[in-house]
Amino acid sequence: MRILGIETSCDDTGIAIYDDQYGLVANQLYSQAKLHAKYGGIVPELAARNHVHRTIPLIQAALRESAIFPKQIDAIAYTAGPGLIGALIVGASIACALAFAWNIPSIPIHHLEGHLFSPMLEENPPKFPFVALLISGGHTQLFQVTNIGKYNLLGESIDDAVGEAFDKTAKLLGLDYPGGAILSLLAKKGRAGRFNFPRPMTDRPGLNFSFSGLKTFAAITISQNQLNDQMRADIARAFEDAVIDTLIIKSMRALKETGLKRLVIAGGVSANFALRKRMRKKIEDYNGEMFCARPNFCTDNGAMIAYVGMVHFKRGMVNSKSSALSINVKPRWPLTALSIV
Repeated sequence: MRILGIETSCDDTGIAIYDDQYGLVANQLYSQAKLHAKYGGIVPELAARNHVHRTIPLIQAALRESAIFPKQIDAIAYTAGPGLIGALIVGASIACALAFAWNIPSIPIHHLEGHLFSPMLEENPPKFPFVALLISGGHTQLFQVTNIGKYNLLGESIDDAVGEAFDKTAKLLGLDYPGGAILSLLAKKGRAGRFNFPRPMTDRPGLNFSFSGLKTFAAITISQNQLNDQMRADIARAFEDAVIDTLIIKSMRALKETGLKRLVIAGGVSANFALRKRMRKKIEDYNGEMFCARPNFCTDNGAMIAYVGMVHFKRGMVNSKSSALSINVKPRWPLTALSIV
């Protein structure tokens, strides 16, 4: 059984084919980072237009990579939301049109559910139940996950998502796009303890996050100091340390409150090496386990969509062939809307 996955929620075009016997047999990805770098951020209209040009060639490349013919594909999974509406419509339209032409089902997939189960693509996947920390440019959330479709929101950011805070702070430091990743590289050269940033909302009960104040603290620190390369690195280090400590404190609190020992971290920010290293050490000291996908599966990709599509297909959660041309994308779509708890 084979599922073709299409991911076009933002600025990366991801296409993959997942086989229930052999696993991932094709994985194609095109990044638009260079396209948007000149504007200092993602331009939604340009992102959508680029998906139009890239999606079909990448599907053809995936079929060649896997040596699979269209008639051997059993269903097509596509990201239906959340994301940029123009980008979502491109992927959904192509997925539903191909499904109709090939006479197979189309499967709308929640983007965050894809991220949530990206560690399932690894050799040592997590078992249910677990706590999941979803961290990206648009989301910072803690969930208790008891099974497929059973997601209990424990806490979330009340303002900026962690990835958004990284990008905004990078811009304040004068770093190029994509700022968050560049800030993390710069932080490696920073001196620990040169600046002490707050760990927001860790001194009060609860599992919610807040990063806008941390960004403001960084802005004030930047304005009060003469910036040079070392000063930028020191500020980047202090900011990243504060973010990582905050994520660790809240994640450990979630594990203790739920009584669970397994933590999944997913989303683009989960590729951060310093976060992985320090979170893993903390979890091991707690006699727990931490699970995460390889870095190239942390960011947006078709593999996670194809995998979740396979799970839904086997559970019968698919569109009928007669409704394959019914396209419904959701730019805003909370993961809890899927929950059957």
